[in-house]
Amino acid sequence: MDSKQLLDYLDTLIVQPNQQVSLDKDFKTDHDGKFVTKEQGVEMLQEGILMLSDMQEKLYAHNRYSILVVLQAMDAAGKDSAIKHVMSGFNPQGVKVTSFKKPSVEELEYNFLWRHYKALPARGEIGIFNRSHYENVLVTRVHPEYILGENLPGVEKTSDITEDFWDKRYKQINRFEKNLAQNGMVIIKIFLHVSKKEQKKRFLERIDEPAKNWKFSLADVDERNLWNEYMAAYESMLGETSTSIAPWHVVPADDKWFSRLCIAAIIAREFNRIETSFPVLSKDQLLELQRIREKLVSEPD
Repeated sequence: MDSKQLLDYLDTLIVQPNQQVSLDKDFKTDHDGKFVTKEQGVEMLQEGILMLSDMQEKLYAHNRYSILVVLQAMDAAGKDSAIKHVMSGFNPQGVKVTSFKKPSVEELEYNFLWRHYKALPARGEIGIFNRSHYENVLVTRVHPEYILGENLPGVEKTSDITEDFWDKRYKQINRFEKNLAQNGMVIIKIFLHVSKKEQKKRFLERIDEPAKNWKFSLADVDERNLWNEYMAAYESMLGETSTSIAPWHVVPADDKWFSRLCIAAIIAREFNRIETSFPVLSKDQLLELQRIREKLVSEPD
């Protein structure tokens, strides 16, 4: 699989704006083996990691743009391991990973985007949201009772949370991301699309392997029982919030090596869309550097 084949394949993973999404029909969860072998994929990933490291250095030196990678998925889809493997070449000083859990009492006193604003990367930096502001239209849509904790005006009971409520929240998210993009942030949104069958396999591994027991939570099984509800919430969210400035990529996640390759390629492609360069020194600055060099060279060892 050459780089052009991979880029062409990535195009098929993009959710088009206003697309009516059917995860079962439109996107696969597995890799069919036609594009690249596992051995080739692992090799390409290592090359991609080195490329991302060089891109990060230029991003930091240029100091005009920032990168935000949003990862969403069902439990056991491989978000944590993807961060560990794909981001391994990044300088940790310029990367900030934030995992969003249940909102705290303080966070519920503000609008639902407040805690996400605080975690955004600065110029020259890369931010990774392991779960994100999209939990507010996913988990809350499956569990609308959670919305009541936000103390919103006009929302006293779950029956007050109508389809219009979700439409407004999608629009709020789109405005949030548009504002970020217009101020120099590149937003890369990735949904790791794992099958229910593969999730079951990974849950069993967490139970059967002592070293993985800590990863398993009984709550994960409770949420698995709501699989269809979550798929419906994801389909709605993907269709309503995939925009030209921040499109969603639905990455097949049943084969971890392949999903990692796709994630690295998606990030690298978005990096290449922005013009970054190392700062060019002025003539006076170059002369000053030469003067300092001559002084250092003349010093006795």
